[in-house]
Amino acid sequence: MLIGVPKEIKNHEYRVGLVPFAVRELVHNGHKVVIETQAGSGIGVSDDDYRAAGAEILGDAKTVFEKAEMIVKVKEPQAVECEMLREGQLLFTYLHLAPDLPQTEGLLKSGCVAIAYETVTSPRGGLPLLAPMSEVAGRMGPQAGAHCLEKAQGGRGVLMGGVPGVAPAKVVVIGGGVSGTNAARIALGMGAEVTVLERNIARIAQLDDMFRGTGMKTLYSTVDAVEKSVQDADLVIGAVLVPGAAAPKLINRDMLKSMPDGSVVVDIAIDQGGCLETSRPTTHADPTFVEEGVVHYCVANMPGAVARTSTFALNNATLPFAVALANKGYRGALAEDPHLRQGLNVAEGKITYKAVSEAHGLGYTAPEEALGISF
Repeated sequence: MLIGVPKEIKNHEYRVGLVPFAVRELVHNGHKVVIETQAGSGIGVSDDDYRAAGAEILGDAKTVFEKAEMIVKVKEPQAVECEMLREGQLLFTYLHLAPDLPQTEGLLKSGCVAIAYETVTSPRGGLPLLAPMSEVAGRMGPQAGAHCLEKAQGGRGVLMGGVPGVAPAKVVVIGGGVSGTNAARIALGMGAEVTVLERNIARIAQLDDMFRGTGMKTLYSTVDAVEKSVQDADLVIGAVLVPGAAAPKLINRDMLKSMPDGSVVVDIAIDQGGCLETSRPTTHADPTFVEEGVVHYCVANMPGAVARTSTFALNNATLPFAVALANKGYRGALAEDPHLRQGLNVAEGKITYKAVSEAHGLGYTAPEEALGISF
């Protein structure tokens, strides 16, 4: 298979779909890889590094899209990239379609076959291709929040860990999954007072065991618990996830009004629409805005800020699936692996993931029907 990797063009996005070790693995399996020039420059990987791994360097994205049978990216295709996709071409990347009708329509119009990293599942449960970036975003959440709490950034002027004689910041993490757990771990490490809200009783018990002796508190997440928890929080980190679907709005404007002026919310769920009524996507170039006196950090590609770490972590997770797709073709790979099949969101002009069809009120087609194969 001929695999293409364009340079990412989303605002301040420096990650890249494949790194040299992944290219070498694909070439070792008998495939050809073409890389847009300077695609890896943002993480310190040169064109020569790719050539040494066996890739061919092409001069622009248009040529990469024209040549490749499979496009491997990191972020969802931007409008100009959707226009370069073609019927039957395979796209393997993060999509986050539920809150993004224009992208959904662009992919449907292209006729491509789009597999979303964030909805691929695992035999052990969980979302193995989302997990690495959830870990990164979770660990970045307290870091970003601590910066936003500084007075010069519009925050309350509160130090996360406090100092002797002065209380530390109160941090509320909503959601105890991968990103929420990592956010709690870093916030605790910074010396903050941390409370995690979660609805899965078994997960609450796991968190209690995991963080025993740290002083971290867990609460069963209800409207009442969220409302009361955020009222005196210095930093709220939204880390909820409904796989493939729009995030639930757990903090409304009235709750936001009850928070102290200069407090901060970091909405990790913004890729899926955000978990605050007031959230809207921001960029690394302009990461925050203020609503009801509360600083909102809603960067939709948080891991892009630590692009080198993120890219290598992502490639560790995506490579086995990329190899399977290349070796077997997408029909064979999807037929053989039900967990990879969960990643199929769009196929040849049809929506093949229920949560996306429900989010936009568009028709759903079962993957086997859309591709004309039996599983």
